[in-house]
Amino acid sequence: MRFLYIILCLFLGSVASFAQDNYDVDLIPSNLRYRANACIRNEETIVDMRSPDNVMLNVKKAITVFNQNGEDEARLVLFYDKNISIKSIKGEVYNSVGKLTHKFSQNDFSDMSAADGFSLFVDSRVKHYLPSINEYPYTLVYHYEIRNKQNLIIPDWTPKPADDVSVEKSTYTFICKPTDEIRIKSQNYNGNPEILTDEKQKKSIWKVNNVLAIQPEPYSPARETYVTKIQIAPQTFYYYNRKGSYSNWKELGKWIYENLLVERKTLSPATVEMIKDLVKNEKTDKDKARKIYQFLQDKTRYISVQIGIGGFQPVAANEVDRLGYGDCKALVNYMQSLLNAANIASYYCVVSAGSEKKSMDTAYASMDQGNHIILCMPLKGDTTWLECTSQKIPFGFLSDFTDDRLVLACTEDGGKLLHTPKLTTAENLQTRKAELKIQPDGSVSGKMNTVYAGSQYENLEALIDKPITEQHKLLKETYNIDNIDFENVFFTRKKDIKPELLEDLTVTIRNYAPVNGNKMFLQLNAFNLKHSIPEISKRTLPVYINRGYTDEDTIIYTLPDHVNSALIVGQDKIFKSVFGEYTCKASIAGNKLTYYRKFVLNDGTFPAEKYAEFSKFINDVTAADYLKLALSLKK
Repeated sequence: MRFLYIILCLFLGSVASFAQDNYDVDLIPSNLRYRANACIRNEETIVDMRSPDNVMLNVKKAITVFNQNGEDEARLVLFYDKNISIKSIKGEVYNSVGKLTHKFSQNDFSDMSAADGFSLFVDSRVKHYLPSINEYPYTLVYHYEIRNKQNLIIPDWTPKPADDVSVEKSTYTFICKPTDEIRIKSQNYNGNPEILTDEKQKKSIWKVNNVLAIQPEPYSPARETYVTKIQIAPQTFYYYNRKGSYSNWKELGKWIYENLLVERKTLSPATVEMIKDLVKNEKTDKDKARKIYQFLQDKTRYISVQIGIGGFQPVAANEVDRLGYGDCKALVNYMQSLLNAANIASYYCVVSAGSEKKSMDTAYASMDQGNHIILCMPLKGDTTWLECTSQKIPFGFLSDFTDDRLVLACTEDGGKLLHTPKLTTAENLQTRKAELKIQPDGSVSGKMNTVYAGSQYENLEALIDKPITEQHKLLKETYNIDNIDFENVFFTRKKDIKPELLEDLTVTIRNYAPVNGNKMFLQLNAFNLKHSIPEISKRTLPVYINRGYTDEDTIIYTLPDHVNSALIVGQDKIFKSVFGEYTCKASIAGNKLTYYRKFVLNDGTFPAEKYAEFSKFINDVTAADYLKLALSLKK
């Protein structure tokens, strides 16, 4: 009887505990539903660093999905490998009134290799789950536990994962020993964490409540610069059977150099002699490096190889030399080893790559800020940077993938933060010249030449090696003009430290200047239209222009004989702003109508209150770009 009583009490206790979580959507405050596609009802993240080789991650999360646009936030994706083990996963799904509809467990997850389609070797696997539900809203509740056999990388806390997600409640708890030395970076967190300490452990707890969804604002800084975020880095760490410690970039760079790189640089004596012979007639280190770089591009190809010490250690240089392929780490390490054979110094550099510029945080060193490797040669008075994963990119050109940001150079003397060259507004140049003849029916045809430089060099580079039919298809998408066709397509590359891509086209556009009665309507700007941006009355974020550029277009139209060209006047527009400048002019000489357009957009970060001025500038440009002339036809 006593046994049954205990069982009943336990059952009632579990029922009471379960009953306190009511997932009825009507309980969500209205302000948390406004502009939200999903709402995190409650999230509890606990990171327990029991020892450097035993870090437990425990996550409980309840999220309500309001509509199809919120589906991605319900997706659960968990990576694992030989050093990351998933201990348990379980969860439930509730309907709009909070009624349990079904449960799921680890057996319901898809399990697959984490290969990305171009990786040769990948140690990691991934478990993935997304409920198949077509009735909204619904609430997904899950709980998982993961063990990490390392503490070099501690999971960050970003309670609000997207602009269109609201947060009812979220907590992050980090547990360690009282004697553990850790560094914490707190961003946009109001107040201080709650600290609970006894003789065995120290708990640091961060909490947020009632965080509203917001409307995305165009030309905003990267989300990670303004969201609430907590990052933690232990000073002493264990990682894939390697131990170390660091508190700054210099110490971290030295650990990478000594533990991940030094033992991977050996080349065979035959390869060393071959490199020496290759460059024996070159007079300068830069000319030698250029020749070695061409050898690298001719010999190797890029394939992702995410193995080794957590994917951070490159494949040995002699292996790349033998196989002819490698990932960014391996190819940079190989190039560095080839340069060593010619007695040319270089730095293995970790960078956060992508078209959006992201720099290493000068005040907070951590292992997970980079996602790519490039090479720096500190030549006397002529520092040169190399992207080693492309067989096409010119020597010394980084492109917008890695330009203008702080990177970590890993050297024998320790880590150094270096700045990659900036592709400036003037260098990021697109220059177009076209000569088009307008037929009496309004169709136009002619030749067009465009030169792309700086960050715009790679605008159309992907088209160069495509079949001609594919080139025509992609060009139609690029120019996006109704009834446009291409007869001849030619691309030429000028490969240099300041490269250029030349595009020569023969084009035909049917009914481009339609005729209505005694009028022909001609949009002067045929190929380079700037789209408008919304006006925002209460801008909250700074205006951020990631990269500036300059476009110049000159189009010479040959008019039909029956056009009254004498009436073409007053089409000039000039706008100047702190954000850039715009000029367009139209002039007539005989039957030749010349249209000139120049648009300059400056990069930079500007105060939020400047957005009204910025949107006016862009929208004035748009209005001028779309302006049409009503050409009078002779009877």
